[in-house]
Formats: sequence, structure tokens, C-alpha cells
Amino acid sequence: MYHVKEAFYTLQGEGAQSGRASVFCRFTGCNLWSGREADRASARCTFCDTDFIGTDGAGGGRFERAEALAEHLAALWPEAPSPAVPYVVFTGGEPLLQLDAALITAVKARGFEIAVETNGTLAVPEGIDWVCVSPKGANALVAQSGDELKLVYPQRDALPERFTALEFSHFYLQPMDTGCHEQARANIEATTAYCMAHPQWRLSLQTHKIAGFE
Repeated sequence: MYHVKEAFYTLQGEGAQSGRASVFCRFTGCNLWSGREADRASARCTFCDTDFIGTDGAGGGRFERAEALAEHLAALWPEAPSPAVPYVVFTGGEPLLQLDAALITAVKARGFEIAVETNGTLAVPEGIDWVCVSPKGANALVAQSGDELKLVYPQRDALPERFTALEFSHFYLQPMDTGCHEQARANIEATTAYCMAHPQWRLSLQTHKIAGFE
């Protein structure tokens, strides 16, 4: 059984694949926070701004079989002929609590490239084409290699220096969005300054919020 909060077609808004047409599948649940505000202060990740509770979002639901969910996601990709390779991003919450070999196989059978956005605390299964790891706080990092490391900045317990020697092709810093305009502006300025002083890192902005799409 797969529990999906929401599934939708959009453009990737962050990181190295920013601007790419994508089907997003947001799974319910996370291993670092319950998703409930009452638990935020004691969570292992305290700054998440995503709703991943329940299956009531657009395109969400419960899917008993991998084939059913894969068909649901494939139906979200445009039908018009295109040379673009269909692309699906599994996110959460923490997608690796649910993404398994059966679903990977079923989605691949429908011609999709598969990306995952994970907090890195769980092992990444075989068959994923793009692995984006976003470390959270002092939590131990199991996934120490991949395509993209995208670190929300600043985090007191997750300094960029901790990750620079890991085996990733791309290193991004993304300013933390606190919901406060003044603090968000300060975070953008601090992140920009860090990237300029440490050019291994590139700036990732949440372009979906700037442009006003999901």
C-alpha cells in the first residue's frame, strides 16, 4: 500500500534540475517529524514547511499496488508527442519510507526517469536516475553519494563544511524560508555570500515560489 499526499504536473523549482517539466509524487509521512505543529519543537527536523499528512491533496490517495500508482502518475504527463523524457520526482515527507523496487520497476516500464528528494537518513534503492539528498540537522547521513546535495542554509547543526568531501556531482545551498520576509531576505544574502566565498557551492532558489507555481 502506498500513501500519497498529492501528485501533480509542474516544473521542478529547485536545484540542478530547476525548470524541468516533472510529475511530483509527494508521499505521506516522514521519519524526522510527524508533520504536526505540536511536535515541531521536539522533532529531528524543525524547519520543514511542507504538508505531508494524509492523502487528501490534489492527486493524492491510497494505492494498493505499484502498477496502480505508476499508472496514476503516468496519466499526469502530457499526452502531446514530445522528445522530452518523462520525469517523476518522488518527495515527501521522506519518500524512501515508501519508494520500493516494485514501484521503481512499474514507473520505469512507463518510460519515466526517476528522481528522489530524500533527507539521506535511509538507504537509496537501486534504479533511481537522480538522487538529491537534503541533510537535516545533526541526523546521521546514510546516503553519502548521489547526483545532488542540496543543503538548506543556515542550519546550526548542519554546516556546509560537514558535507564538502562527499561524493556528489552538484552542491547547492538553498536559503531557509522561515515565512518571515525580513529573515528570508537575510538568509538569501547569507547564502549568496557563502557561495561566493566557497565556489564549490551553488545558490538554489525556490523558483516555484518566486514564479507562483506549485
